[in-house]
Amino acid sequence: MNELNTVQWLLAGVVALPGLAFLVLSIGWMLGWTPIERTIAQLTGLISVLECSFAVALAWNMYHDGQAQVLVRFGNWFGIGSYSFPLDLLADWISLPLIILALMLAGLIGAFSRRYLHRDRGFHRFYVLLHLFTFGAVLVYAAGSFDLLVAGWELVGITSVLLVAFFYERPDPVRSALRVFAIYRVCDLGLLWGVYLIHHRFETSVYGTVLAGGLATPAICGMLIWAAAGKSAQIPFSGWLPRAMEGPTPSSAIFYGAISVHLGAYLLLRCEPLLRSSPIAAWVLVALGLGTAIHGTLVGRACADAKTSLAYASLAQLGLIFAEAGMGWSTLALIHVIGHGCTRTLQFLRAPSMLHDYHQVHAASGGHLEVTSFWQLLAPLPIRNWLYRLALDRGHHDTVLDRLFVAPVLGIAKLLRRATPEGQDA
Repeated sequence: MNELNTVQWLLAGVVALPGLAFLVLSIGWMLGWTPIERTIAQLTGLISVLECSFAVALAWNMYHDGQAQVLVRFGNWFGIGSYSFPLDLLADWISLPLIILALMLAGLIGAFSRRYLHRDRGFHRFYVLLHLFTFGAVLVYAAGSFDLLVAGWELVGITSVLLVAFFYERPDPVRSALRVFAIYRVCDLGLLWGVYLIHHRFETSVYGTVLAGGLATPAICGMLIWAAAGKSAQIPFSGWLPRAMEGPTPSSAIFYGAISVHLGAYLLLRCEPLLRSSPIAAWVLVALGLGTAIHGTLVGRACADAKTSLAYASLAQLGLIFAEAGMGWSTLALIHVIGHGCTRTLQFLRAPSMLHDYHQVHAASGGHLEVTSFWQLLAPLPIRNWLYRLALDRGHHDTVLDRLFVAPVLGIAKLLRRATPEGQDA
């Protein structure tokens, strides 16, 4: 590895700091050191300030020097024959805005959770997972190869599942976490197969070679879209997103309102040169996105609680982002991701007080708030009733997911458990 310059050190620091915070808290926890809430919050605040400062300084240096990207090569983690796992970090004007967004929102969630989770016995555990999630998300954005992107992708996935099951004393969060885990496993196979095919097609997974290497096969495009659709809860995988609302409100805000659900959109923006080579992939993205936008809008109007309603509002916006990516409007899609992430995070955090405000307005109006839109009145009553029943059942997606994805994955897990000595003894 060559000696790093200033901007390369800044990029390495942006990626390393959340991982360092996770290691300090987790190793201390395993050694029996559980700091008080104030210490955890102060450490999180310090790390957040340093992360954001490094990221902003990196952006300023790139802009001032007219650099389109910053690349850091740490060599290969390992190599077997012709295969190698490159440890390359990359910051450009696609990834850097999302890195800054992730770090700023993670710091905001850290500050908000100090009071929200005050005296909760899972306080320390939440912050451990928050730092691990931040490290995984930044690693996805800053990865310079598809192999390293998979590593961050999986870290975000496992922390998502653990935070859905944060209140594990109750059966519903655990059940919902297993559901999310099963769907993640099925959809992440698309990313693994896609990277496998990329290695065979281009003989490397480094972005610089792959994205400039020519046409991608339809199979590669299909696998990448499959993975992106699962991570961003596009139809037919949208059923897992409302289930994920079982976690704490701060984790719902950063995972399913701002960062985690947008990783699928980022994958599409990063792979845009590959997807552009396949007209079929573009049409699939547009159809998938518009279908999800319509589905999220309909179901969101029939939701009975605030967090689920916000989850389906996120689905609708994510569907539009997918459609924009399919149309080739990458800059608009990137701006949409940033704006939607900020807006949805604040909406999730304000959900409890929003309900209080709504009840006051509802009472002040005498219980008569107009909620029917002009466009809804244009549809005949039988069609409105049919759409309402479809929305209440969430488009029957839960049934499809249970039968085709969740039940098979959980069934395989039970068989594997029985095949182990521990499972036989139990």
